[in-house]
Amino acid sequence: MAAKKTATTTAKTEKKETAAKKTVAKKTVAAKPAVKKAVSKTLAAEEKKTAAKKAVTKTIAAEETKTAVKKAVEKKAEEKKAEEKKAEEKKPGEKKAPAKKAAAKKPAVAKKSFQEYKDVINWKKWEAHNMNWLYIEVNAGDLMQELEAGVNNIKTVTDAILDSMLEGDTFIVESEKPSTKLTVRYYCDNLSEERRKYSEVNG
Repeated sequence: MAAKKTATTTAKTEKKETAAKKTVAKKTVAAKPAVKKAVSKTLAAEEKKTAAKKAVTKTIAAEETKTAVKKAVEKKAEEKKAEEKKAEEKKPGEKKAPAKKAAAKKPAVAKKSFQEYKDVINWKKWEAHNMNWLYIEVNAGDLMQELEAGVNNIKTVTDAILDSMLEGDTFIVESEKPSTKLTVRYYCDNLSEERRKYSEVNG
């Protein structure tokens, strides 16, 4: 009887040990994928760090190269300037040509308008009328010189003189083209609005 109990106890113990080993084996198998994932993540992180370091190293190297090139260019420029300065110092007898000044642009002259000339002619006519003058004579060149000396605005002047002529007015010096010689006699005794224009009567 004692031998049977011992055998039974031993068998139970072996079963327990076997079950425990199986459990441990299962846990170990289940733990392996998780460990692999953790290791993979660690490796990936290390690779990223390495790649980032390489990129930073390349950037630094590129910047250093640019700086070196820039310094070399600046050095050459300085050397060239020094050589030119020495060459100039060796030629004391030669004078530098003065730098040409940029031609100053003349401001655009504002010419008198057609209406401005007509207003002046009419003012002269009314002034003569008030002084009981029979007529006045207006010369294109003199009028232009009076209003804008030194400016060539003869076309506007002649147009204004001709447009101001009324019925009865006459030419002292007539010109087919705009000319400073054009001279007109305006009769000022009658400046009524009923007087027609010269062009309407003699058109």
